[in-house]
Amino acid sequence: MDNKKIYLLMIMSTIFWAGAFIAGKLSAPYIPAFTLTFLRFSLASLILYFVVKKKEPTQFKLSKKDIPVFTFTGIVGMFGYHVFFFNALKYTTAINSSIIAATNPLVTAILCIVFLKDKINSKRVFGIILSFVGVFLTITNANMSILINLSFNKGDILMLIAVLMWASYSVYSKKVMQYYSPLILTYYSFLFCSIFLIPFVIYEAPWRLIGTIPYYSYIASIYMSIFPSVIGYLVQQMSIKQIGPSKTAIFVNLVPIFSIILSTLILRETISPVKFLTALLIVTGVYICQKN
Repeated sequence: MDNKKIYLLMIMSTIFWAGAFIAGKLSAPYIPAFTLTFLRFSLASLILYFVVKKKEPTQFKLSKKDIPVFTFTGIVGMFGYHVFFFNALKYTTAINSSIIAATNPLVTAILCIVFLKDKINSKRVFGIILSFVGVFLTITNANMSILINLSFNKGDILMLIAVLMWASYSVYSKKVMQYYSPLILTYYSFLFCSIFLIPFVIYEAPWRLIGTIPYYSYIASIYMSIFPSVIGYLVQQMSIKQIGPSKTAIFVNLVPIFSIILSTLILRETISPVKFLTALLIVTGVYICQKN
């Protein structure tokens, strides 16, 4: 598969990830965080089980040396990221957490330089910074008073840890990708995450809430399992293997653009002219990084 196809698939994945924010708004108020995460990844694991059995039956069985690998990717990349993300939102604002999350390409690039000896030049740095500025202006609606009033608290620190978790997962995936296919790595990461979540789900006792959960929350959960998880993460692993984690991470900055579009179409939220200008900055930054 050539790079152009990977770029198109990653853009498609960012659309799915943007849709996950919409789905989250329709399900998070009614389904506890650990349970929602478990539903997302357990269903995704079930779907991938049949795909793996058909596409790569010879690589399906695990050996002892595989367990530490998937324990890391499942706990750090899936469980760890979501735990710190959900807990961060208890103490900080959505604006702060979104801005901090947008530093993911920068953190990933730094980890790639340190651990993978990745090369990065001035053009790529400029593209990352330009895209980050676009994300920041998108989130703040270019209101500089928000920047002046920003303050860091416990939630901000937790969100930084969440970003570090995700970036570590991306870089580690690149390192072990020579031994596993994207399909196998994605499947077992989901499976190990689901298993690790079981005691936390039992603690939340979601069965007591079944009668209060609206039908569209279940539909939203199914959407998150199939499109952002199965398809989105699988494409991401393919992209990490082919173009590397730092260039893959920059696509995350496209998520706010598609979130704005989907929020306007589905949730009937209004969009301002500023959003179009900031979206242009994000796309330009992504283009510079990938073209380079």
